[in-house]
Amino acid sequence: MKIENSVAVITGAASGIGEAVAIALAAMGAKVVLADRDAAKLQSVKDTITAAGNRAEYKVCNVTDETSVRDLMQFAADSFGSVNIVLACAGIIRDAFLITPDKETGKVKKFMTTEQWQQVIDVNLTGVFLTLREAAVQMTDHRWPGVLIPISSINKSGELGQLNYASTKAAIALWPKIIAGEFHARGITHIRIAAIAPGYVETPMLTSIQPEILNRIIADIPLGRLVKTDEIVSTVRFIIENEAVHGTTLEVSGGIVGKGLAK
Repeated sequence: MKIENSVAVITGAASGIGEAVAIALAAMGAKVVLADRDAAKLQSVKDTITAAGNRAEYKVCNVTDETSVRDLMQFAADSFGSVNIVLACAGIIRDAFLITPDKETGKVKKFMTTEQWQQVIDVNLTGVFLTLREAAVQMTDHRWPGVLIPISSINKSGELGQLNYASTKAAIALWPKIIAGEFHARGITHIRIAAIAPGYVETPMLTSIQPEILNRIIADIPLGRLVKTDEIVSTVRFIIENEAVHGTTLEVSGGIVGKGLAK
């Protein structure tokens, strides 16, 4: 599958991995549709892309709302004529332990709230489900060749304080096998799916944390540094261009595994 002249829809495109991949795919000749909830940031990413002479549009989208996601895919089709590459990068964290007892009394003083649990499930799981489903509907109805790329995480292996987040990422890591099998069972041969499970990636959100915390993170990475966004981009390109990559999750982590269970 060629990137040039393909139409790429990217959720979570206002920052981080989504922004980096959007800018890179546009530079490779893709027509990019940016989606997120922050219109000002989306405009800024679009400006960066168009200033380089490449093509992009954006649409504010709430990935937890199926009408909003359906409208996004229709917007991409109306703007550029098809939907071919979909990256589901939108995600959030709401970290908390299941329960935290008071050190003095031993009684529970706080816990992961239902809201903290549900917010992460809504965005990271339902949001990805809707993004993949609505993209697959468009690709199938119009016979557009396509590839779906959801984002999992190394923390699918388990991280203390991330029961909600890790649950969603473990699910996403499993989806490519199931969805590829479903496509095969229904004779759908023009759509592929492969997930990426990044490690700690060198994005502004991570590099802006306290140096001592960042240094502790890096000390646990066998590679000895954070994963660069360019390395995630090269993995995205590999998935798109290599049609044998289907029904799998590729870990790009510098060798790290979820370490929370060992603490």
